[in-house]
Amino acid sequence: MELTIAHWLYLSGTCLIISTMLFRQNVVVPAILMSFIIGWAYSGSFLNGLQAIFNASLTAAAELFHIFLIIAIMTALLRSLKSIGSDEQMVVPFQKVMKNGHSSFWILVAITYALSLFFWPAPAVPLIGALLIPVAIKAGLPAIGAAMAISLAGHGMALSSDFILQVAPGLTASTSGIDAGAIAERTLILSIITGVIALTIAYFMIRKSIKKPAKSNLTEWENEGDTDIQINTEEMDIKKGVQSRLFATLVPVTFLTIIGYVVIATFSNILPAIEDGAGAAIVGGTAVLLVLAISVSRNYRKTLKEVSDHLVKGFVFAFKVMGHVIPVAGFFFIGSGEFSGQILGENGTELAPAFLFELVQESLYAIPDNAFITGFAILLLGMVSGLDGSGFSGLPLIGSLSEAFATSVGLDPATLGAIGQMGAIWVGGGTLVAWSSIIAIAGFAKISVIDLVRKSFLPVIIALIVSTIVGLLFL
Repeated sequence: MELTIAHWLYLSGTCLIISTMLFRQNVVVPAILMSFIIGWAYSGSFLNGLQAIFNASLTAAAELFHIFLIIAIMTALLRSLKSIGSDEQMVVPFQKVMKNGHSSFWILVAITYALSLFFWPAPAVPLIGALLIPVAIKAGLPAIGAAMAISLAGHGMALSSDFILQVAPGLTASTSGIDAGAIAERTLILSIITGVIALTIAYFMIRKSIKKPAKSNLTEWENEGDTDIQINTEEMDIKKGVQSRLFATLVPVTFLTIIGYVVIATFSNILPAIEDGAGAAIVGGTAVLLVLAISVSRNYRKTLKEVSDHLVKGFVFAFKVMGHVIPVAGFFFIGSGEFSGQILGENGTELAPAFLFELVQESLYAIPDNAFITGFAILLLGMVSGLDGSGFSGLPLIGSLSEAFATSVGLDPATLGAIGQMGAIWVGGGTLVAWSSIIAIAGFAKISVIDLVRKSFLPVIIALIVSTIVGLLFL
């Protein structure tokens, strides 16, 4: 196909946003301006360009609302637990294990990786963020270190292999003759190599900022976190009592029961399996019922007011976390054929462009027949396809390209597919894309999601390069 001016503008906008992010500047304005310019250039209408700004953010808000909702609900639960003092009692058992910032970092890694393997990071991260980040910070780990540990272990190492559920390997193999099991085996190896390297680099990056364990660490974090995304609890009337100890036990036991159910349902027929993506809904629904139960136990006469207040404050917090991300996500959704029609006014027609896919397709002709160049080209194409914030949408393309190039350069197509899958999910699954599920991690850690992405950039890129070399040489 022939690339148009709109394609080149989309490519320029992508480079501009990434460069702006690397220079530690806010990317909202470039995203809005480029959405307008692309909409105008594509349609030839100034008015359509204006509509593209609104439609892009509206589409992004709709697609990201599940993240928005889980942040709001878990924040409401945190507020209700704090209102009866359960938050302090609930973390006491973890304090016995997470004795300092160094051990806390690796404990967060281990727990996040284990939970994310079984039922994906989306429902696991809110649990870990709500329960363990405060404990890790009290033990001396900086908030950015806690966020990096959870992000790299969950949205990077666990999700990139997806070895248990195998949705990602299945998508990579779906448009080719490659065996999904072979891709899964190779991605497991590559994900562990990438994860270990990235997490080790991240640990040494934050090691000098680890403090001695102290309650003042937690107080300072609560008072001096990112002022745009703090959970304000100063106005709360905290009433401790017997219900404080009750819910300090009931809440973690409830969520551990959910985890146990998912594990048993996944590996046996004893319990009915849950549908894909239902884990986060179960966690969210359970959290709302717990908010109701806590409010009833605290003061049943004020239940209606308190539950509403907690949920409203949760939504306010979620808006603060996600507000600056939505316009940026909207720009990248313009590049997806699935969403561009809604944004550019071609919804319901076959004319909707897929700027990102079409740019990738055109770039294939520039890849020479060399094993190493081809391997890194597939990695780069995977990373580019992940810029839409899902990490999964480009996997069928990666699979078909891997099969096509493997024969000409003498590589195993499963290895190429695994390399491309690593790039797509490590970037788009939530370690290097600020408009993805990583928002939730930054929110619970009370840090800027842009800072989290920027801090993770070097560890992830180095790790992906090393794992790709290992894959090309030994797999």
